Amino acid sequence: MLPLTNAQIRELKSRGQLLKPTLKVGKEGLTAAFLAALDDALKHNELLKVKFADLKDQKKELAPQLAEKTGSQLVMRVGNVVVLYRPKACEPISSVD
Repeated sequence: MLPLTNAQIRELKSRGQLLKPTLKVGKEGLTAAFLAALDDALKHNELLKVKFADLKDQKKELAPQLAEKTGSQLVMRVGNVVVLYRPKACEPISSVD
């Protein structure tokens, strides 16, 4: 994934502030089931807000891991909330014979 420009980051931050948290990191942490749910959510939405309900003291270490494990980019981390961005994959255009 190409790095985001400063203008893109500013625009994503402003859009991210309007979002409600889609997922919450619980006491189990970054389980395979949580990562699968996050990956699925990123397939449908390019921009997601994730809240740290538990493990708040580890959010600085876990936020970059979320981005790395889902192939997304960490747009911002404010308080107990992170915003992740992953552009939707382009759908191949099928030709009609």
